[in-house]
Amino acid sequence: MHVMKSMFQRKPPILSLRPEFHSQCSLTNPQVVCNSSSTREEFMMKILDRRWTLKNPDTKVHQINVSRLQTQPTSKLLGNVSFSNNSHPSLGENLTEWHNDQSSFYIVRDDLLHPLVNGNKARKLDALLPLIEDHLGTDVVTCGGCQSAHTAAVAVSCAERGLKAHLLLRGEQPQILTGYNLISMLYGNVTYVPRSVYAKREEMLTSHADSIPGTIIRLDDLLKSSFTNHKSTKSNLDQPSNSKKIVIINEGAGDAIALPGLIRLVKYLSQDHILGKSQPLKIVVDSGTGTTAVGLGIGALCLGLPWEITSVMLADTIEGYRKHEEHLISELCGSSGFPIIMHSGLVHWVEREHPRKFGNVLKGEIEACQQIAKETGVLVDPIYTLAAWELASQLSQQEKKGGAKVVMLHTGGTLGMFGLAQRYKSYF
Repeated sequence: MHVMKSMFQRKPPILSLRPEFHSQCSLTNPQVVCNSSSTREEFMMKILDRRWTLKNPDTKVHQINVSRLQTQPTSKLLGNVSFSNNSHPSLGENLTEWHNDQSSFYIVRDDLLHPLVNGNKARKLDALLPLIEDHLGTDVVTCGGCQSAHTAAVAVSCAERGLKAHLLLRGEQPQILTGYNLISMLYGNVTYVPRSVYAKREEMLTSHADSIPGTIIRLDDLLKSSFTNHKSTKSNLDQPSNSKKIVIINEGAGDAIALPGLIRLVKYLSQDHILGKSQPLKIVVDSGTGTTAVGLGIGALCLGLPWEITSVMLADTIEGYRKHEEHLISELCGSSGFPIIMHSGLVHWVEREHPRKFGNVLKGEIEACQQIAKETGVLVDPIYTLAAWELASQLSQQEKKGGAKVVMLHTGGTLGMFGLAQRYKSYF
């Protein structure tokens, strides 16, 4: 084995939604260091050599053209532009061709992965669920808001595999169940939890798991075992077990065990016939926990890709997201047994142009979502994916000939629009 030291240039943190970007990527960075006694290829092999929830990592890539309008804008939020969707764009070698007569960005349509389990929720569960099966898990306990896409994804995925999902939802049961709230109820076992209790999430989850007769399996144990028994199969699931085995998944699945699924996505997208490995890209993603952005950043670093990961924040401060980034990297590297040290700097954490309290809808956002849906056939939601769309649109108009291409990852979550229509009747 030889010592491999690889460094990649990242820019200073971006603090506004209208930053000045530079297309050129350098190959050295004092903030991000990969120092391993094995090669990056060996590390990636260990990450990716396992069973997956998704049979394959395939996803569709569309191209969104952005045109300047000479008339009154449809949406004040999006500005004086219109959009059109090319659902069969030229990729691979043709990606490097620049058409300066019109701005555009690419969109990774992970919202189309599954009718109910899509976007980054599907990617986060990609490596986790097979591990639960391999360890004879019977029950899963997790939590989320009333319209949580995460809890719905866990409920559906567990039901498809014969596991029992226990879902702790914040607040009171609505009079009419819609969207992800309805899906959670249909597929899982829902308990509504007072907000004062929900505020102490770890204590709440542990208490509920303790109320289920059986043994609790720790997530970090699952992660560590995935690197030592990564070729395990489901053959041992037929063995009898007298007690239940309960796995606790934190809110939003924001743990290191969710990272392999995002790294797998990067590996897929970096194939020569899709986005390739040489074209500089600006990957834009919205973030709740920030786990998705970190997974993309680790994948890009380990594959040596000239990709910048920019994440539009929702639920925390820049400092909070940076701490979570460092925690995830440390947990993954520690569990994998690879002496890889990656300090902060993988992700550009970007504040929203229109700050909001979590879950709130602002004036003009529904009209913006409506414009995008009518013009492109792509549904985004005002809480998460609209912010990523806004930034991708802005960056595509700033880029110059020969510069980096802009790519938005659609993180799904669009069924949440039903819940928003229930809460914000005047906006619909």
